[in-house]
Amino acid sequence: MTDKEKILQYLDYKGISKNKFYVKTGLSVGFLDKGSSLGVDKLKIIIDNYPDLNVDWILTGEGEMIKGKEKKQEAIPITAGIVKYVPLVSQYAKAGYLSGFADENYMETLPTIPVILTQEQEPKGEYVCFEVSGDSMISEEHPEESLFDGDILVCRNVSKDYWRSKLHISQWDFVIVDQEEGVIVKRIIDHDVNSGNITIHSLNPMFENKVLNLSHIDKLFNVVKVMRDRRR
Repeated sequence: MTDKEKILQYLDYKGISKNKFYVKTGLSVGFLDKGSSLGVDKLKIIIDNYPDLNVDWILTGEGEMIKGKEKKQEAIPITAGIVKYVPLVSQYAKAGYLSGFADENYMETLPTIPVILTQEQEPKGEYVCFEVSGDSMISEEHPEESLFDGDILVCRNVSKDYWRSKLHISQWDFVIVDQEEGVIVKRIIDHDVNSGNITIHSLNPMFENKVLNLSHIDKLFNVVKVMRDRRR
């Protein structure tokens, strides 16, 4: 197996697309498909960006692909977190949720999935999971912050009592249940407490910022955890 084939194997294992790899490393598109040798300078760039990649495995084939993987890992007991069975709103159920979230009978019809929450994630409160649809929250500049189509977002309801004061917009992304926009996931970059206006931002630069008023919003959720298919 060539050096570049090993890099491709690593990317596949980590669920990283070639495009994200090229954006993060600054290497030219198609670099991994040309020739077989990486070169010392290019290898250093890759290791700097992916420090868990074992350079000895790349150069000699010895050891494990991921640093530290050969060490015995202790299983984390389930008691390390709190398991909650949380209602899941799929991509196709968002329209129904928009009209039925206040109906207890409707909420009971939603499927539930197990979610492990830590004490720091404040397991108390109303939790709902939402499946991401679309590409508005994909960032080429900061791919580690992206939310991809099919991601499951574990979200905690922000009580309307807290809307009167400044929202903690620097700590969370939000799922917003808006009467006109529907169920959307965005970053809030400004909150005018006096007017109740919030400015929502997409990580994808193709989408423009919008201003919404909290009076037209029915629910507001903090995104506290992202569950992602590792086969992406």
